[in-house]
Amino acid sequence: MKIAEGFILKNIAGTNIIVPVGANSLTFKAIITLNESGTFLWQQLAQERTEEELISALLSEYDVDIETAKSDVTEFVQKLAEAGLLE
Repeated sequence: MKIAEGFILKNIAGTNIIVPVGANSLTFKAIITLNESGTFLWQQLAQERTEEELISALLSEYDVDIETAKSDVTEFVQKLAEAGLLE
């Protein structure tokens, strides 16, 4: 999975926000903000990644246990998928 085309990450006034571009700007009617770890995972998804790869990356970057990493990645991926942000 990876981020669908037509969405970019912008830092606006210190807040990381997902912004639709192109045709998506006409149809995507939500504001999604990301915290530090969400921003990290978003950047990982610029290229094709599996959930296992995301969990491994999160464990390498942050001091979290594997259960927390699994839970956080699963929740993050699910929310992106529900919003139509993943290919």
